[in-house]
Amino acid sequence: MSVPAGSESMRQSTRARHDELLALIRSGTTRVEDLAEALAISESTVRRDLARLGAEGLVTRTYGGASPESSFHERALAERMRVQMPAKVAIGRRAAELVPDDGTVFVDAGSTTGQLAEHLRGRSGLTVLTRGLEVALLLAGSPGLDVVVIGGSVTTKSHGLVGPLTTVALERFMVDVAFLGVDAVDPLDGVGEATALEAQVKEVAARRARRTVVLADSTKLDRGAVPAWAPLPAGWTLVTDGQDEEVLRRYRDAGVVVETVEAEQQPTVDG
Repeated sequence: MSVPAGSESMRQSTRARHDELLALIRSGTTRVEDLAEALAISESTVRRDLARLGAEGLVTRTYGGASPESSFHERALAERMRVQMPAKVAIGRRAAELVPDDGTVFVDAGSTTGQLAEHLRGRSGLTVLTRGLEVALLLAGSPGLDVVVIGGSVTTKSHGLVGPLTTVALERFMVDVAFLGVDAVDPLDGVGEATALEAQVKEVAARRARRTVVLADSTKLDRGAVPAWAPLPAGWTLVTDGQDEEVLRRYRDAGVVVETVEAEQQPTVDG
């Protein structure tokens, strides 16, 4: 679907303004009034932008302004499903094109991988391994799929399974493609997660896969303060809606195959 030139221009303008806001906040300018004056925009626009940046986890709202997000807070799955959804839908759709006609795939827990699972319903000839309870329930009604839930302990935030049972079960399989969700991603360090247990599962899944595909919206391309990291095998693939060429070049220079998608944008109104 093509995007009208006016909508594209507005989106780029909003993104540029958000980048300027973040730079100001990180440099110490945190009050709404000061931010509005520095950017020559209305205070209502600043508040609206801060609300959006807060929803994306990039700033923490404070009384009268905002502060940079300096510590990592893992979101519950229900909250993740309300954030960056146009991007996640587009990423899931593109990832589905990388699923083989038959064979075995691993689908991680999470909101973005859940969008991939939506596109697997009705498929046949696939074995789908998953540690995500929602993914398993979504695909359970597809008679052409063999859905295997990797056992373990259920995490409260992502409803993903972790622990010794999970890694032992994964070691028994070799998968054609492992599709991983992330809290953050880095071209050199791999994928970042809230806990070492989550990171360990992703590392094992990637090691047991012939191809590893990471699904990450643009907000995940900043490593932030995510504490636990899992390395990935050389030549892994990143599917993202990120459009910043300077950021994406770091991945390509590290040998990562980058697949970019265009998220269907929701209309915005600037004050």
